[in-house]
Amino acid sequence: MPNKKLNLKNMDQVLNKKPFNGRAFISIVLFLSGLCLPISGIINHKLQFEPLTIERHFWMSIHNFAAMLFTIFAIIHISYNWRALKHYAKRVKEISISKEAIVAFVLVVIIVGLFSSHAFHVR
Repeated sequence: MPNKKLNLKNMDQVLNKKPFNGRAFISIVLFLSGLCLPISGIINHKLQFEPLTIERHFWMSIHNFAAMLFTIFAIIHISYNWRALKHYAKRVKEISISKEAIVAFVLVVIIVGLFSSHAFHVR
């Protein structure tokens, strides 16, 4: 088997043969903007009591723009996958909820509720 070196000419040929995948693009933008949201949200939380500095404005802008991108691309993602979502929604009637799903749901609600309830005790 000959060893083919991947040079720029070969890379250009590979890229030109493959068409642009819109679904993959939408999914990647959705993933990356979704990743920005908790990171910028945590930093915004830490900076919330500081005056409006350039740093705070920067992180607020990142959070707001990432949320806007996430929302827009989530809507596009839903529209691209509408048939599959309708199919899943029809199948939900046939599927019963497992004990594991109920316990996991209750656990998440309790943990998130306990950790977020500190906001009511801060003065």
